Amino acid sequence: MEIKLGFGQIPKSQYIFVNRESDYCWYMLSEDKRQIPIYDKALTGVVTGIEVNKKVETSFGEAEKTDLSILADKPYIIRSGSDSYFSKSLLLSLDILTFEQLRKPLTITVSPGEKNIVFCTIYDPENYRAIDVNWDGHKELNWQALGEKVSLKLNQLHNFSQKHTEISEHSTIAQLHDMMMLQSDIYLVQLGWTKEQGKQFLQQKYGKRSRHQLTDTELLDFMIVIFETLRAQAIAPPKAS
Repeated sequence: MEIKLGFGQIPKSQYIFVNRESDYCWYMLSEDKRQIPIYDKALTGVVTGIEVNKKVETSFGEAEKTDLSILADKPYIIRSGSDSYFSKSLLLSLDILTFEQLRKPLTITVSPGEKNIVFCTIYDPENYRAIDVNWDGHKELNWQALGEKVSLKLNQLHNFSQKHTEISEHSTIAQLHDMMMLQSDIYLVQLGWTKEQGKQFLQQKYGKRSRHQLTDTELLDFMIVIFETLRAQAIAPPKAS
């Protein structure tokens, strides 16, 4: 993103609100709170984070929202109702995306459904392919748990970028894989698992006996699982001696 010198707008994220109107599905707000329609149906950028079930004061009272942060020509935050079809289709898509895909630009699109429904579809802008999601059983799905899983997944990727500033934009997948291995070592020490316990878990969940055999996506998933286990058991990090 190019930095322009001189006078200009305040450098803050631009909120994009999702709502189906007669001829558009999302909009911005002017300084006097007027809706500014966005007739384009796609926004391409790098997803940098997500907040789910965020309590927000609206003109209708308190409501729960999902905020997706994406860096494009400027930082944007796409806000939608946590219980909306847009938020649900967004979470289903982000859950499917691999570690490698999430590091690259993605295209977020809106499409109108029946009545006031708006759906989200994510595309890979390199090959124009949509991320297909499965809505089977969506009524019984624990959306709060899925939101937490996706949030943790994106936060893990963001934390890697912050904590390891020595890794440049030309980092190889191998270097990132090594970082995940080191971080998972820390989690396993905190969890107190033996090598045999770890091997049994890998065999049951991934059909593999070693973390070295895991793909990047599987290794990230493994880190999320053990991190959630740590959080559930409220295990504090070991104190430095």
